[in-house]
Amino acid sequence: MILTRSFVRAKRPCTDGFRWFVRQFDEGGNYQELLDTMVAAGRVGDACWLLEQFGPTDAVRVVDSIEADAVVFSGTLEVRGNVDVDGLVRVGRSLRAGGGVRVGGELAVGEDLRAGGSVRVEGDVEVGGELRAGWGIDCTGRLNCDGELRAAWDLRCGGPLRVGGNVFVGLELHGEDELTFGKGLQVGGDILTEAVLRARQGIVAGGSIRCAMHLQAGWGIKAAGAIVAEGSIRAGESLSAGEEIRAGGGYGVFAGLDVPVDAWEASARVSARERPAGLMSGWWAGEARL
Repeated sequence: MILTRSFVRAKRPCTDGFRWFVRQFDEGGNYQELLDTMVAAGRVGDACWLLEQFGPTDAVRVVDSIEADAVVFSGTLEVRGNVDVDGLVRVGRSLRAGGGVRVGGELAVGEDLRAGGSVRVEGDVEVGGELRAGWGIDCTGRLNCDGELRAAWDLRCGGPLRVGGNVFVGLELHGEDELTFGKGLQVGGDILTEAVLRARQGIVAGGSIRCAMHLQAGWGIKAAGAIVAEGSIRAGESLSAGEEIRAGGGYGVFAGLDVPVDAWEASARVSARERPAGLMSGWWAGEARL
């Protein structure tokens, strides 16, 4: 794609940025070459603005590895090895890495992000498609993924975490802010969160679930260990824990919220070592058999 001077001017760029554009490219130039030149000149903000205005392309760049201060690419990046960037990374379509991905700033990918190793980001993460990591995912800021998320190891997030699809975590999930899942959540170990945890479908943990605020699932909640929240515990169907089920002081435990009362014995069972204090709804079935 060739961007001409008049084409760029029609988007109403800032005066300083447009003057720099004219000095460097006169009447215009190739879209991706413009982005690369801006990043190399330290004008990363201008490159991001240009990508926002003109959108992604079908370009594909294949490289062995990436070590850079910043990356702004309009199409798909395929990296055989590792991605190591000190600043931000913005990719119009997909980012695929055979190794790990380390980003010192914001990471934004228009479609899928896939890494054979770990994904570590010291800022916010925006993924328009699926996010998959062969190892773990560690994000210090906000993480927003519109598709499915899979991490073979741990998933750790310092800011709000929102995933539109299903989530599969091999080991532990640690969240320091609100966790919201558009479908189901399945974790091989413990789920630990410092805020509200909501899943539109079910929640399954191979360890315990410990939530510093409210815990809510549209379907059932099942944990091999304990299910503990400082707020209320609310499940559309059943609740099952290998250890205790305990809500916060003054809060209740609710099962079968989306099930008719006459179907509670089959579809709104509550199982734990002891009957939960404050059990407000659901069918108490005694100790769980996990």
